Amino acid sequence: MPGPTIDLSVYDSESALLDGLRAGEPDACTCLVKRFAPLVYAKAFHMVADPDEAEGVLQLTFIKACEKLGTFEGRSGLGTWLYRIATNEALMQLRRGHAAFAALETLDEQIQPADLPQNLHAWPIDPAHVALNQELHGQLERALAALPESLRVVFVLREIEGLSTDETAAALELGESAIKVRLHRARLRLRELLAGYLATEGDET
Repeated sequence: MPGPTIDLSVYDSESALLDGLRAGEPDACTCLVKRFAPLVYAKAFHMVADPDEAEGVLQLTFIKACEKLGTFEGRSGLGTWLYRIATNEALMQLRRGHAAFAALETLDEQIQPADLPQNLHAWPIDPAHVALNQELHGQLERALAALPESLRVVFVLREIEGLSTDETAAALELGESAIKVRLHRARLRLRELLAGYLATEGDET
């Protein structure tokens, strides 16, 4: 039999939800998961590009959040706090399970001829801003999944998570110059993958 439906409106604000969590109210934990799970899963999938691994990151994120709830000071929103945990868990998952992540240490830090765009249409939109266009959001998701991990992770941290260059470098244990090169490579690859859509979008403006 399906479990009882939880009324998410029982906590009419984030502060009320946080109070419920700190008081150990069982419905509060369920509400936390229901409210933030879709967004946390999306963040995780951006990083790992695999549904099963993203689900694992999602579960670990909420487990860690419950463990660390006493340390949450409320300086940021619950969502922002959860996204940081999810990002850390995704990075740990990549380091544990993917040989491709080792490329973060060995990738040649020079722009190669193969990185340069072959499609010479004018692109009026930067791939970093395609997510703002709902029609193209799905195309960006697929293009991101097609990037090598070493480029995708840098792009996600810088352009989607909004980390600075030095914060991204610290998270990945790389030099800032390496982050800048990989971000540039990722943008070039995405522009190539999205060239048809970006050119069409430009024709409509």
